Amino acid sequence: MLIDAYGRAVDYLRVSVTERCNFRCLYCMPDKPLSWVPHSEILRYEEMILFVRAAIDCGVNKVRITGGEPTVRGNLDYFIKMIADYAPNIDLAMTTNGFLLGDLAAALKNAGLKRVNISLDSLKRETAGKIANRDILDRVLKGIEAAISVGLQTKINCVPMKGINDGEICDIIERCRAWGVSVRFIEYMDNTRAHKRLRGMRSDEILEAIASRYEFAEIERDLKSPSRLFALKEGYIFGLIEPHREEFCASCNRARLTAEGLLAPCLYYDEALSIKSRLRSGDVAGAVAVFREVLANKREKNRFGQERSERAFYETGG
Repeated sequence: MLIDAYGRAVDYLRVSVTERCNFRCLYCMPDKPLSWVPHSEILRYEEMILFVRAAIDCGVNKVRITGGEPTVRGNLDYFIKMIADYAPNIDLAMTTNGFLLGDLAAALKNAGLKRVNISLDSLKRETAGKIANRDILDRVLKGIEAAISVGLQTKINCVPMKGINDGEICDIIERCRAWGVSVRFIEYMDNTRAHKRLRGMRSDEILEAIASRYEFAEIERDLKSPSRLFALKEGYIFGLIEPHREEFCASCNRARLTAEGLLAPCLYYDEALSIKSRLRSGDVAGAVAVFREVLANKREKNRFGQERSERAFYETGG
């Protein structure tokens, strides 16, 4: 079992397979030029799996594939199958913007992927295009519907932003109800790479918008989940993710492996330690020792509201 300095069991590993993304979202990297880390500098799947297997052996029972945008890396189903073949019962999930998922959903499901979280910030073509800096809506909707049709457990992620998509919160709930999937509204997380004038909505503002149309009540949550859960009077369940909330980090069970081989204890955390050279030399025990060191130095709380992270979210794996 993996335990951090505050007695929290760490059983959830997020693995970023690339820092690349085919969107330029306002809240992530709107101004990033088309320059990338050379492919030789990122871990090969065969190197990543060495650490993933070791982490599973140490007690990790949930692995989430992230990016950047994970689907832009080739042969992703090959990597997912590596994990699923080693640990068929593991909770194996992915976070994606959905743009390429229409063509990939079946292969990823067949490889062993079980769950997928898909970003949907607007149901309006112009607004979605403004947020992502390209025309995306039709292909994202196609990706969501493909994921549902092949049997992937699907959730929608939405970041409400003032003056941009704040009037669509209830419309997104209605679309997700029609699909039969849950939506999680995520408070905008301030970072140095985001659009400077962007203003997110806090949870009380999001709930106020929902209350304008629905009756709802908070329900019991899984303490390992970052979401607070609410049920509409009709029974539909939606969630809120509140990184600014005091209790958000209390039950944190997560660690992150970046595409470049860095182990980070928190998304909002600039310090990280590399295991790239160890994995490339086959020193898995040494990589695990670094993992334990990272967890021993994991902070009690994130730094949202105190200072901006210098490490981009797409570099760490959102």
